[in-house]
Amino acid sequence: MEIVINLMIYLGIVLMLSNIIGYIKYQRYVKEEGIWERDPRILYIPILLLILFFLGYFGVVLFGNPGILIALILFGGSIFVFAMLHIMHIVTRRIRESDKLKADLEAAEKANVSKTVFLSSMSHDIRTPLNAIIGYTNLAKDNDDITMEQAQDYFSKIGASGRQLQELIDDILEMSRIESGKIKLDEEPEDLIAIMDEIRDMFTVQMQQKEMDYSVITDSVQDRFAVCDKTLIERIMLNLISNAYKYTEEGGKIKVELREAGPASDDRNTYEFRVSDNGIGMTKEFASRIFEAFEREKTSSVSGIQGTGLGMAITKNIVDLMGGTIELITSPGQGTEIFVRLDLKPCDQSDVKCAGPVDDRSDISFEGSRVLLVDDVEMNREIAVMLLESMGFKADTAVNGEDAYNKVASSEAGYYNVILMDIQMPVMNGYEATEKIRSIDDPYISNIPIIALSANAFDEDKKKAKEAGMSGHISKPIDPEEMLTVLSDIVK
Repeated sequence: MEIVINLMIYLGIVLMLSNIIGYIKYQRYVKEEGIWERDPRILYIPILLLILFFLGYFGVVLFGNPGILIALILFGGSIFVFAMLHIMHIVTRRIRESDKLKADLEAAEKANVSKTVFLSSMSHDIRTPLNAIIGYTNLAKDNDDITMEQAQDYFSKIGASGRQLQELIDDILEMSRIESGKIKLDEEPEDLIAIMDEIRDMFTVQMQQKEMDYSVITDSVQDRFAVCDKTLIERIMLNLISNAYKYTEEGGKIKVELREAGPASDDRNTYEFRVSDNGIGMTKEFASRIFEAFEREKTSSVSGIQGTGLGMAITKNIVDLMGGTIELITSPGQGTEIFVRLDLKPCDQSDVKCAGPVDDRSDISFEGSRVLLVDDVEMNREIAVMLLESMGFKADTAVNGEDAYNKVASSEAGYYNVILMDIQMPVMNGYEATEKIRSIDDPYISNIPIIALSANAFDEDKKKAKEAGMSGHISKPIDPEEMLTVLSDIVK
């Protein structure tokens, strides 16, 4: 009997030590997961039992000779605490899983509401320019007595609506790319004052047309050379200045300023980009929502002003990506001032790549050059062929990548000067066709310049086209100036 009692005592002591270690781990897990925060008293039960039985074992060690009843109580208590801790751990894990499922459900419901609002807003904003495009097209088509002046007016409004529709689609796609994390910083040494000069020049003509008092000030900048993502800074400023222009009446004032606010850390300075205007301003309520997608103030002052309602949401996301902050001061009728603060690393002027001189392309002619245009959509081929022929090209067409490869492979060296290749096509896509053309044994044929002509217009798409062996990229819808620039750089 004494052997049994001693065995229960020793096993109970080992089990109790295991319980103490288990409780410490369990309590740490509970604190990390934030469970039982509303009623932490439940955690007191195992600790009280542990203390009680620990004192029992301590008494046995101190006084010795426990009876069989005491040994059974202590050993049974150790087993009970072990089982209780195990059950509490299971319950806690189930609670954690339940909370996670509840949070996921709430997030899904919130996302569903956001999706509904997004689709509703997008549907409205897409249909507005579409209504103008279809309406003015029907007016021009059905009016037999239309004058040239009326036709030009209709075409001008169709073009403006088309650009608005393209702007909306571009903004939606860019918002999606930002939220999915596809936009990455591409930082290079840049001249900040040169960037601001370029931004000033972009808006000068339209500011003059609206008789705006427009100024771009950079006098306070000491370290003008810094490492940054030029494209994203330009996008931020274009969005802010475009908004100022749209919501400021004719003859108003718009001031753009770059300030150096001082050191942010040992190797970074804080630069402040400001855009202020004396336009219609915003209410305090709307200003608190301005960085949300599709938000536009619904007042009589802005009801006739076109916009996607995505520009400021995109701007905020870009500023966040760059680790900066954005704030605004505004009130109705008093205008708006927006501050963007970015911490950038100064660099030496010698690190900045100098842009080469801009070529004059006004007298470029491609007379005698032959192009193979590859696109599976007949209307796209028709528009592109007319543009190319107006530049002097002789144009052949292919309806997919396989058709293009067969025509190139069977042609004589030098027959085609350039290939314009769509990407998404049936039978064989543009990447596959490019790879096959590049594998032709005759280097005079395999090295023909191939330019992607694609609606996939993001930086990663251009990079993918280059990796596939293409020589350049032209975005759809086709901009004649962009097409001329790319072709003149590649076709010699």
